[in-house]
Amino acid sequence: MNKIGINKTKADLLAAKLNELLANYQVYYMNVRGFHWNVKGDNFFELHLKFEELYNNLLIKVDEIAERILTLGEEPLHTYTNYLSVSEIKEIKGVSNGKEGIRSILDAFEILIKKQRQILSLAGEAEDEGTNALMSDYIREQEKLVWMYNAYIS
Repeated sequence: MNKIGINKTKADLLAAKLNELLANYQVYYMNVRGFHWNVKGDNFFELHLKFEELYNNLLIKVDEIAERILTLGEEPLHTYTNYLSVSEIKEIKGVSNGKEGIRSILDAFEILIKKQRQILSLAGEAEDEGTNALMSDYIREQEKLVWMYNAYIS
């Protein structure tokens, strides 16, 4: 058992999966920053603010995930070299069309929600309520955002 009472092998696996999630969040964060900086067109003001709201939320999640990895007794990834080699979400450059940005956001949410469901399952098996609660909160919030972003581009 580790210092918080979770089987060490299961905690190590959870930390590894959280590091993969962290890498995806970091790449996603920078993509959304780019959408915020570069958006143009009729919905500029609305989307500029919406992208800012999203990247501020992602920044909080990045910190929470890294701190959870530390709580489990492991070290969070912290270089873009690591992030880019691990992340399923890829860098996106030069997007100025708001709807294209939103489609990319939806693609990223699909990846993140899938990964978070996997971590949620592993956390349940490990009786890791801290990770479980974090993933549940993220999934619930992001499912609603998927609905809203889909409604916007429909």
